Amino acid sequence: MADESFSPEAHRFAEPRYFEDLTVGERFYIPSRTMTDAHFSAFQAASGDNHPIHYDRPYCRARGHRDLLAHGLLVAAQGAAGAGIFPHVIGDSLVAFLEQSSRFLRPVYVGDTLYPMLVITELTPGRTTGVVVMRVTIHNQDRELVMDGIHRYLLRKRTAASN
Repeated sequence: MADESFSPEAHRFAEPRYFEDLTVGERFYIPSRTMTDAHFSAFQAASGDNHPIHYDRPYCRARGHRDLLAHGLLVAAQGAAGAGIFPHVIGDSLVAFLEQSSRFLRPVYVGDTLYPMLVITELTPGRTTGVVVMRVTIHNQDRELVMDGIHRYLLRKRTAASN
């Protein structure tokens, strides 16, 4: 028998926030993750990137690396907003993920633990939507910044949602 008091629409992490509910400086943590051989293999299979720097330990060591070197895009993927709470906080106000950039500052190896973070740096309002600019940083277990970049998202404004 159906439970009429249950609503799938109300089954969410939080009340959705809209563009004008966000503030510059607001932080969205993404859980840490230790890079394993399995992460490297899965990314290699998905991307087709088969350069030996990512899977051949003797090759890496001969070039001065202590272990397998992570694919740059694998590192960037650790900053995916969907791995943290941001998409749950904004709910259906998200229109699009517009852009991303990444600067790779230090190597990432098998066994490194990465700590991604998103911080709102700019809010540009439009008529019915707004662009949220976030700085994405990824530090390793030694507190070294290994990647820095930008994400841009298009969100609905609350006033547009109620029209």
